[in-house]
Amino acid sequence: MKNYIGVMDSGKGGLSVLEELKRVLPNENYIYYGDRCNNPYGSKSDEELLSITQNIVENFIKRGCKVIVVACNTATVRCIEKLKKLYPNIIFVGTVPAVKVAYDAGCRNTLVLATPATIKSERTNELVTEFKRSNQNIYLESCSNLASSIEEDDEKEIDNILKDIYNKYKSKDIDSIVLGCTHYSLIKSTIKEVFVNVLLFDGNLGVAKEVRRKLIKYDLLNNGEGSVKILKNL
Repeated sequence: MKNYIGVMDSGKGGLSVLEELKRVLPNENYIYYGDRCNNPYGSKSDEELLSITQNIVENFIKRGCKVIVVACNTATVRCIEKLKKLYPNIIFVGTVPAVKVAYDAGCRNTLVLATPATIKSERTNELVTEFKRSNQNIYLESCSNLASSIEEDDEKEIDNILKDIYNKYKSKDIDSIVLGCTHYSLIKSTIKEVFVNVLLFDGNLGVAKEVRRKLIKYDLLNNGEGSVKILKNL
């Protein structure tokens, strides 16, 4: 019986998505896989990354997943459309930079932090084109080593990277930051220490709401106690 929601990421960043899913959908059963073996995803070619994500998807399907959440911006923008075509009977939900949320909040000077692959992706640039006010500035910052530093709990490097970014944009009157990588949501408090009085937006709540919408649409909601299984290996 398909009774699990599979959540996949290149490491522990997707745990921030998992926490939001558990809050919104506490009765569901979750399987989480953080693919540290292939981290970082941004350095992989499109072909390599598709092969990696396919392997995880097929493992999730064997374990009875009814929904698969790609809790990684890089994997979403580069692979999810291909995965949907390869597995048409599986419900996929991805995560993309929450540019629309900053737009809806009426922000004036928005900084988007993401991995190089996400920043360069067609999808990110589509979001900026679609959700940018005429009086809004949106700055895209490619953060090469921030996700890996978070994965390794390298607090000194995290602090150095954030301070360099702050110095680069301190004259831009930044009022909002879009966290375009699920890893970044794990260090919100640290970011707030560097960027004081700035609104932080991520896509986690949007992902959870979309999963709930899909479950309701296809009558797949679970009424049990809920559980979480963390996979160390596939």
